[in-house]
Amino acid sequence: MALRAGSANLPAVNDDDLTVGGRVLPITRWGDPVMHAKTRPVESFDDELRTLVRDMFATMEAASGVGLAATQVGLDLALFVYDCPDEAEVRHVGVVCNPVVELPEGKDRNLDAIDEGCLSYPGAYQELARPDHAVCRGQDVDGNPVEVRGDGLLARCLQHETDHLNGIVFGDRLSGRARKKLRQQHEDLSGRYPDDWPVSPRRGPAPEAEEDDPEL
Repeated sequence: MALRAGSANLPAVNDDDLTVGGRVLPITRWGDPVMHAKTRPVESFDDELRTLVRDMFATMEAASGVGLAATQVGLDLALFVYDCPDEAEVRHVGVVCNPVVELPEGKDRNLDAIDEGCLSYPGAYQELARPDHAVCRGQDVDGNPVEVRGDGLLARCLQHETDHLNGIVFGDRLSGRARKKLRQQHEDLSGRYPDDWPVSPRRGPAPEAEEDDPEL
């Protein structure tokens, strides 16, 4: 998931070994089979996993994202990283393996409809209503239980990234008409994004339409 520039005032990341020292990887685009299939669970909580997490944090930062799933770097592994503000613009940074999202139901379920985008379909945004609160449970890089509770953009991020790990892209949740608009937006701007983006930087200035909305 990505954030349009200026959406939140985020402080500097602490010198955490998982958020620094990684290499930037190309982001996999919609249409690649790995983006549309359910992932396999993380079973080995080892140095190889920690290296992957560092690389994912580096890639997410290079793409100005707020969330990134393993499928978005071409791996069918149930894992995502996030660096995302909540409704109060408090920053949350972490990693969740084998995530399961719980959403409110009944009278506790309130939908928040805002423009949403995806790092794997860069430059395109459409309004999508999602529950404004979410609880994500899974494991950390050491295999310990972890729980993340989110509201605002963080709730959307938890849902968006977990969708990726179930083979769902946010375009799947749009109406046919909205999907056509999304496709046209992406095609109009696709020339700005090299095939290996963000290893190679985006060409030209950010489009004006990307100034405020989340891309995950």
